[in-house]
Amino acid sequence: MAEALAITVGKYTYVHELGKGPPEAIDAHHIVVRRSREKGFNLCLFTLLLFAYPTFLLFRQGKLDTLHIWSLVIMALLIRLFLKKPVKKESVLILPAFGVQLETQYGSGKTVRQFVPISRILKPVLTECVTPVTCYWSLSLIIRGEEELMLVFKELHPPVKMLAPIWKALCAAIECGECTEAIT
Repeated sequence: MAEALAITVGKYTYVHELGKGPPEAIDAHHIVVRRSREKGFNLCLFTLLLFAYPTFLLFRQGKLDTLHIWSLVIMALLIRLFLKKPVKKESVLILPAFGVQLETQYGSGKTVRQFVPISRILKPVLTECVTPVTCYWSLSLIIRGEEELMLVFKELHPPVKMLAPIWKALCAAIECGECTEAIT
């Protein structure tokens, strides 16, 4: 049987599942994006308003003009953009003595998986990324033979409170002596 721990911060929910015993010794860490009901309501309201004005002009003038056609095209593009729901969940599956599997599940149902053997991982790195607009934390892996860091969470930017336990579990899995320092 697996133990499960869940932490919710903002729009992210962190779920840690740890199996007991040799066959179930997979250490699974999931970051799940919570969906907002308000977003769907706002999209419906916006679509209604965007469609209402050209329809009003159509009935008033009695002819279909380019404004009506363009507003329908823009409305379709915006609906597609808002309903896309890019990422539902990103997971890190730590398989002791084998490697780490990174998994991204998209709203469309598509799942992208990437496996990294434990022998290629030199060290997990927790870094702070600062841009002119925002600041967030990122968890990366230093890979043997690669020039660039491999991002663990490619799409999401969860808070450091959720990244720290994953970083510690990765350090324990690769037995990195320098990684045993605690993060506050």
